[in-house]
Amino acid sequence: MSRYYAIGDVHGRFDLLTRALEEIGELEAQDARLVMLGDYVDRGPQSRDVVDELMRRSSDDRVVCLRGNHEEMMVAALDDPGAELQWLINGGAATLESYGGHVPPEHVAWLRALPLSFETEHHFFVHAGVRPGVPLDAQEPEEMLWIRELFLDSDDDFGKHVVHGHTPAREPELRFNRSNLDTGAFQTGTLTVGVFDGPGGPSEVWAVRANGVAKRPMKSV
Repeated sequence: MSRYYAIGDVHGRFDLLTRALEEIGELEAQDARLVMLGDYVDRGPQSRDVVDELMRRSSDDRVVCLRGNHEEMMVAALDDPGAELQWLINGGAATLESYGGHVPPEHVAWLRALPLSFETEHHFFVHAGVRPGVPLDAQEPEEMLWIRELFLDSDDDFGKHVVHGHTPAREPELRFNRSNLDTGAFQTGTLTVGVFDGPGGPSEVWAVRANGVAKRPMKSV
């Protein structure tokens, strides 16, 4: 694969996801792959539609959907009523409403099976980040789903450029060692797509909004 598209946290914004996927177009014709960085559900209004679409597309091995902490909370709540409150107060109520109060077993199975990371020659795609000083192949699941400051504040070279979401920012955070593509789509109305054509940061960053897609070429970071 010569090109990788990565999409930040969707959080139920099916409208923005649809626009982003239309703009990306046919992956096979581009020799490209799509990596979704997790947090498809909660907060926004159309979590079920998002999951339906990603389940359909992930039958293509060019599409990789990673697990986010919100998928983790959702599955935990569906498995154990004692974990339900944490999920509901963190946006799960909107997800449950989008499902009409019942999540189909096939959706639960798909969410449960989502991988935590995806690795290429130059990049490590993950939802939240990695613990500095720990090899990429030895990262703990909890860290990859939940880590923030220890990772975000680090100037370490992680061995590969880490592409992640999880921590919303008004603009994509592009640093020499990592790219944060979470721009709080459910609240800001902007879903971010990063285009990776080689080592390091993205060659382009797309701001996907209801009224169109703004593409910004990037200098190497």
